[in-house]
This record gives sequence, structure tokens and C-alpha cells, in this order.
Amino acid sequence: MRFEKWQALGNDYIVVEREALPWELEPERIRRICAPHYGVGSDGILLLSRAEDARHVAELRIFNPDGSEAELSGNGAREAVLYMRDAGWTDADRFTILTRAGEVTPTITGPGTVSMELGRASVTSADYPTGPADGSGSLSAGGREWRFQHVNVGNPQCVIDAADELESLEITGFGAEIEQHELFPNRTNVSFIRVDGSGVRARIFERGVGETLASGTGAAGAAVAAHLAGSRGPITVRLDGGELTVEVSDELAVTLSGTASRVYAGELDAGFVRELGEL
Repeated sequence: MRFEKWQALGNDYIVVEREALPWELEPERIRRICAPHYGVGSDGILLLSRAEDARHVAELRIFNPDGSEAELSGNGAREAVLYMRDAGWTDADRFTILTRAGEVTPTITGPGTVSMELGRASVTSADYPTGPADGSGSLSAGGREWRFQHVNVGNPQCVIDAADELESLEITGFGAEIEQHELFPNRTNVSFIRVDGSGVRARIFERGVGETLASGTGAAGAAVAAHLAGSRGPITVRLDGGELTVEVSDELAVTLSGTASRVYAGELDAGFVRELGEL
């Protein structure tokens, strides 16, 4: 079974074409493949299939290492786009793909670089059903009270301004509790940020993953929250794995730009594939 492994700012995904799979990608198989030491080791799986609608190059499904399915990943989608170009799915620089979050439009801007139109963000959504019109809120986690900004960028984001405490904050415990908080029926991604003009420093606790080196949609959510608080211009989001550039319009249209690269291309061992098929 052929696969490739790609990374974007250290956020790594296995890329598989649907036609290459001898079985369905069920949660236990996803967990086994993504597992470190006993599997390939990755932050998730990108599953590509031909779109039924000829207006789109492909349909992209995104799976977290815990077996759950994500609506969208900014880094993962960028990796999938460059994979498709290299694999001959398209020779266009600009095209559309379908995700669970809807249509996204990438533009390949250079070797290993993609600018991705994610659509319009929203501060109200079914992922925060009791939220006010401005998406603000507060919750208790880890014995503390947190003020947050809800943003939906195709998936739910809970953005918390941690100010000068950001670097010293132990986000794993707080993030896990906030991810599962009753305010968010579909769980949520959590971004702890510090804003400095048109720059944002962010640490991301990703739903179904944990603390991660980088998250494209996490960076987008952080940038939208900063925009709502008064930041303007292309916003540079600094993550543990590197930087992403996010443009946010007054209508909250979001464009995410960054790099991605292939790490490995090969095949899963036949015995491992048979073992997965028996699950």
C-alpha cells in the first residue's frame, strides 16, 4: 500500500489515495498507522479521492491520530495540494478541493508554497451553540477562569489571550480540559496567544492531537481573533514549528499562506497491511 509523508512546520501527515486502500480507514486502523514506534507516526492521515463534481480536483478527508475526523486542516490541506501537483492530479496553479468544511481554493505560489483561501470565518456556530453574537465567552478549567473568543474557520477554535504568561503556561492540561468542555459539543481546538500589533505568537492544543508544533486552522483562528481585537494587515502567526501568514478581510474572509514538503514516499509493509485488515 503506497503512501507519502509530508510536513508543514513540523505538522506531519500521511497522504494516501483512496484507490490504494485495500480496506476502509476505520478509527482503530487510523490509530495504529499514526502511532509512534509501532506505526508510521504522524499527526494524522490525509485521504484523497477523485471528486464527483468535475469543478473540483479532489475530495480531501482528514483524520486525527485518535481516529476522529476533522473538518479541515490548514497545514494538511497545503500538504495535500502539493502532493496532488507532484502526483499529476492537476497541472493548474489555482483550483478547488472539497473538505468536510466545504470548498477551499489553494494557489500554488512557488516551489513548496501555497496560499489557501479558507472562506469566511464566523464567530457564531453550532460548535458553540450558547455563544453570544460576538463569539466571546468564559469558562473554568484547571481551577482558573479563562476569557475566550470562539472562531469557526471550517472547524471550531477557542482562542485565549494568555499575554505575557504564554511561554510559561503549561497548556497540555488546560487544553485537554477546554477541548472537552461542555460549551463545545463537538470539542474544540484551543489556541493560547499573545498579540503584538500585526504579529501573533500562538501555542496550539489541537483537537484529537494535543499540543502541536503548528496548526494552520489554529493560526487562522488566532489571526481572526487578533483582527477582531484591532490588528490589521497580513498577520504573521509564530508557532513552535515556524511562521504562517494570515490575511483577514473586514468580512472575515481568511487566506492562509505557508510552506509544505515531502518527508518520505514508500509502501506499508505487506504484513502490517494484512494485520490492519484483520482489525
